[in-house]
Amino acid sequence: MLALICPHCREPLTLADKTWSCPNGHGYDQARQGYLNLLLVQHKNSRRPGDTPAMLGCRQAFLDAGHYQPVSDEINQLFAARSPAHLLDMGCGEGYYTERLANALPGTVCGGLDISKDAVLKACRRSRSTQWLVGSSARLPVADASLDAVLCVFSPWSWEECQRVLKPGGHALLVGPHADHLLALRKNLYESIHPTPELIKALPAGMQIVNDQTLRYDLKLEAADLANLIGMTPHGFRSRPERQQALLESGVPELEVAMRMVMLQRC
Repeated sequence: MLALICPHCREPLTLADKTWSCPNGHGYDQARQGYLNLLLVQHKNSRRPGDTPAMLGCRQAFLDAGHYQPVSDEINQLFAARSPAHLLDMGCGEGYYTERLANALPGTVCGGLDISKDAVLKACRRSRSTQWLVGSSARLPVADASLDAVLCVFSPWSWEECQRVLKPGGHALLVGPHADHLLALRKNLYESIHPTPELIKALPAGMQIVNDQTLRYDLKLEAADLANLIGMTPHGFRSRPERQQALLESGVPELEVAMRMVMLQRC
């Protein structure tokens, strides 16, 4: 298991009879579905933080159809080359990447964390052997220097928290969109498109880049899969419905996945 800490006082948590407790008497019950909720009310950014159930449903259908499997496969290979003993997927969503990573690395203790309880409930249905947590990547409920690796796919992360929880020599893999990612889709959904934010704006002291690559491949989608792709992203509520419908009817030629993957190491 991962070395967990109390979100109230940051003391170590120990498990007894499905209850996790710290020396100061704070206790957290393991849910019957298998997850542990370590997100305090005062640390939520809304009443139901994270992606909406509709977005989660679209994402699960899209990912389970295999359209981003090359991304998952590359993530697995990058970590397999480093053989981490303990790994946390920060912002695991409904658990697609985490489950496939755990299967690819049977010797690794894998955990998945997301701020959305709805997402973690879906993840629990994928696997009961993975340690699923409801929590915030800004306040990871994990002990200092207890992880060999962390993964972040299209999710927020905190430099300070990554450095705190990683062992010296540990790795962080950040996966996010290149400027070309789904460019044809975005050009058809909007009058003008905004520049894609840099995955890393400034590298903090104590971290070094050990691998930086962009995975590219063409994506050909039927209308149902295209609808799920739009619906699982902010494009579903940011773009005009009539533009979405026009794309579902016409399709999107020359659609390209372009994922930047940056592997960092704690010095």
